[in-house]
Amino acid sequence: MGNERYVAYVSSYTNNSKSNGEGIHIYDMDVEKGRVELRSAVKINNSSYVILSAKGNYLYSICDEGVISYDIDGDGNLIFKNLASINGMRGCHLSTNRDNTYLFVSGYHDGKLTVLRINEDGSVGEITDEIFHAGTGSIADRSFRPHISCAVLTPDEKYLCVCDQGIDLVKVYSFNKNSGKLRLEDIVRVPLESAPRSMVFSQDGKYAYILCELKNCINVYHYDPEAKETFEFIQNIFTVRKKHQQNTAAASFRFSLNYNHLFCTNSGDDTLTIYNVDKKTGLLTMNSSLPISGDFPKDVCVFPDGKHVISVNLESNSLTTFSINYAKGLIVMNGKEQHIIQPNNMIIKKLE
Repeated sequence: MGNERYVAYVSSYTNNSKSNGEGIHIYDMDVEKGRVELRSAVKINNSSYVILSAKGNYLYSICDEGVISYDIDGDGNLIFKNLASINGMRGCHLSTNRDNTYLFVSGYHDGKLTVLRINEDGSVGEITDEIFHAGTGSIADRSFRPHISCAVLTPDEKYLCVCDQGIDLVKVYSFNKNSGKLRLEDIVRVPLESAPRSMVFSQDGKYAYILCELKNCINVYHYDPEAKETFEFIQNIFTVRKKHQQNTAAASFRFSLNYNHLFCTNSGDDTLTIYNVDKKTGLLTMNSSLPISGDFPKDVCVFPDGKHVISVNLESNSLTTFSINYAKGLIVMNGKEQHIIQPNNMIIKKLE
């Protein structure tokens, strides 16, 4: 990657005695060697998710009090900007639009989707819309109420797709960029008791991938906003090997920077599954599924060169790094694990 410099941000819970209230950790990255080194940490209450703005100059984090925005300086350090309330329980997922004018906050605990305006200086502004999902699922101990876990815009930004694990639906809303208001337009149904956890789109925007936590699978759809069926189902593929499908839950998934591969973590059997992506058809084929040397891999982060990957392990309080051999379908642990208390997710920023 030449002389390019990268920094990584890891969010973590702080409602424990060992975190010292440090909820965002900043790591310097050595992309060529596939390693990260802790630089500093920022105090914040229970940072359950962090994202970068579209241009990478701001960072947004969920916290107990709502959402916090930060400026990012030339070395990747975080400078507190402002705190905004979401008028609800702590969220679990964030996303923005390309213009960085709106922030979408998913609420797992209260089944609430919150839309906030982003000011010109990158700070978080007022709430423009609030939607509570309603209904019940089929699993009494987890699906007796809605659990919104992810909200992402379609690549053309025509629709906001909202995954609800509690009621086994992905609700599709049209989004008004002027008012910041949403209107329900469609519903993508997944099998009962599958718990759609998150959603990503292909590089060309033609294919959508929905990760189903409890069925341990990925559903693939052809996306065409002009078609009668906006989301046409084309594939279902498991996230784990057949012998591992009991007592395992799909946790997170992420494309490599070139979109040639899709990476998925699974808690229970604690594995990382790598798929090869057919960009023409959108279809996936499993490359490998191997242990990640940690407990509850809540997130996976792929290095910019696509040759290394980090597993973010919530219950073993660790980050584990691996080198990837796509041809042989292998991942090899790359150095010792990094200790971090209850990490949640990780994002990478290229420094200018």
